[in-house]
Amino acid sequence: MHTLDVVPGVHRLAHASTACYLVEADDRLLLVDAGLPAFWPDLESLLRVLGRTTDDVRDVLLTHGHFDHLGVARRLEKTGAQIWVHRDDRRIAEHPYQYEPGHPRISYPLSHPRSVPHLASMVGAGALWVRGVTTPKTYDEDPPFADAVRIVPTPGHTDGHVVIVLPDRDAVLTGDALVTLDPYTGRTGPRIVARGGTYDAGLAVRSLDAIAATQARTVLPGHGHVWREGAEAAVRQARSRPVA
Repeated sequence: MHTLDVVPGVHRLAHASTACYLVEADDRLLLVDAGLPAFWPDLESLLRVLGRTTDDVRDVLLTHGHFDHLGVARRLEKTGAQIWVHRDDRRIAEHPYQYEPGHPRISYPLSHPRSVPHLASMVGAGALWVRGVTTPKTYDEDPPFADAVRIVPTPGHTDGHVVIVLPDRDAVLTGDALVTLDPYTGRTGPRIVARGGTYDAGLAVRSLDAIAATQARTVLPGHGHVWREGAEAAVRQARSRPVA
């Protein structure tokens, strides 16, 4: 499913409790995060509406290297897209199942049964067979889109997590640093993802300061609905909720 212009020139792709965003930046198309493998037809459908094709997506900006944000990145590499990631997440972007969460994931469907439909839909969308990317570049390598976005490190969910600020749209794309749906618990509202997906919850909470400092009006998370009440308000709510 896609939603056009969640903010001007930013289009949301959502499937299996996961979201990514196609950004029109002057003459470039930037895909922020790459969802799950089943996102491919949704991406093609959105691009047709815009009069474009997958060949027009020249850059994929990863907020982090987890498998549920990497799903169509390898296919886009084959069409000529460049994948970008923070240097501290390059390894897991290349090998997306080689990371350690802060708590064993297997326990969450038992302790948080509301997570089951979300996690099951992610598996159905290809979460267990995501391929890593082969030639990622890192954000310190002079990206060609540097005038259009601002990359802000927000470690904790992963070592190299970043959020992506669109200053001219008054928006911040937060990946999994701040979500409005935690797939591991089924809980909604601004929050940190549970330790089953977050490597260092304490550091992730401290990184909320960087999100609040963007003062963006619109928060575009990697899981859950768009938040339009400001980044500072979202951070206040996230801080008030314990990390499962």
